[in-house]
Amino acid sequence: MSDTTATTRAGARAGPREGAISRFMRATEVDTRMLGMLGALLVIWLIFHTLSGGVFLTPRNLWNLSVQTASIAVMSTGMVLIIVTRNIDLSVGSILGFTGMVMAVTQVQYLPPMLGFEGPFNWLIALAVGVAVGVAIGGLQGAIIAYLGVPAFIVTLGGLLVWRGGAWWLTAGRTVAPMDQTFRLMGGGAEGSLGETWTWVLALLACAAVAVSFVFARRRRRRFGFALRPVWAEATLALVSFAGILGAAAVLNAYKWPSAIANRYAQANGIPIPEGGLSIGYGLAIPVLIAIVVGIVMTFVTRRTRFGRYVFAIGGNPEAAELAGINTRWVLTKVFMLMGGLAALGAAISTARLNAATNAQGTLDELYVIAAAVIGGTSLAGGVGTVAGAMIGALVMQSLQSGMVLLGIDSPLQAIIVGIVLVIAVWIDGAYRRRTA
Repeated sequence: MSDTTATTRAGARAGPREGAISRFMRATEVDTRMLGMLGALLVIWLIFHTLSGGVFLTPRNLWNLSVQTASIAVMSTGMVLIIVTRNIDLSVGSILGFTGMVMAVTQVQYLPPMLGFEGPFNWLIALAVGVAVGVAIGGLQGAIIAYLGVPAFIVTLGGLLVWRGGAWWLTAGRTVAPMDQTFRLMGGGAEGSLGETWTWVLALLACAAVAVSFVFARRRRRRFGFALRPVWAEATLALVSFAGILGAAAVLNAYKWPSAIANRYAQANGIPIPEGGLSIGYGLAIPVLIAIVVGIVMTFVTRRTRFGRYVFAIGGNPEAAELAGINTRWVLTKVFMLMGGLAALGAAISTARLNAATNAQGTLDELYVIAAAVIGGTSLAGGVGTVAGAMIGALVMQSLQSGMVLLGIDSPLQAIIVGIVLVIAVWIDGAYRRRTA
């Protein structure tokens, strides 16, 4: 089928009285719900920027916002699969606290006597141990849910209490610090960022990847005889994507190291300090890079693998999925194992950023993770959800929290507002499902 024929067929569906905006939306096939969420995020940013006296939309605050969002964004990608299967995980915050404490104790107490302080592999071993523990915890909870038939709400509510108590029990309530120097890079900061040059390199590579994805998607549509989007629509989407990627890179590079840190770096590396001081941009933070990589991998898992198709099949109709030969119990167990591993990865980011593991770490994170997934379009009825939407939802939640901190709003009122937002998000989800049913 030629591009012209397919494009004509796609345009033929539009009625003669259809408005310009409707025709544009139809031609570009933009997800209206995702577009609405991005619009809401922009409105939130503009409101906080105005109320904070022009502080919110600055390179410094946006850079910090991206780093603060990373941990929740990583965990929200796993929560999408949990909710898609019509379950819930209330224990992710406690798993984060427990695995964060495990990683801290491993690199502070157990590895130094064997490998020495700041050993080259201390951070990697600690990370591997923490992720393994997270996967094991998720597997245990998943097996109880899948094979023993205990509701996920009860199992994970118990896990919330058990693993929070376990984090305290590991060190009798003590804070464990400091972390390995290499491990701390996962938390961001001056050294935990890629710098201006590598940020631009990655941005250009991302733009190239977007362009290639559009080309392959068009070829795939043509091969299977699907209607093609107009060339102008794909060009518009590509240009918007390029602008977003390059704009984000410019903002991240606009945030500069403090002069004292830049001068110390220059002296340590024999770099001459010019008049007026050395200007070094932070660029993309490593925790944000980790979150982006996790988002890409999880998107591939959900869209391009048999496991991902099984997860959505179970969420759509569990009985039909089982009759179709899917081992629903084992798939459900693996979903919780994946969630446990992602919670441990979130713990690594959080612990590295704080340079310490505390007993309060991850408290109420389960609320933010669930809210991020729901705000991102994951239906509590199961069967519907996207990884990208959940990550944007995490950014919405963190934007609300960051904005309220800038405005000096008390913590109890912050919790009230977050709770209200979660209820509204669930109501909107139900209204949207009823409208599109």
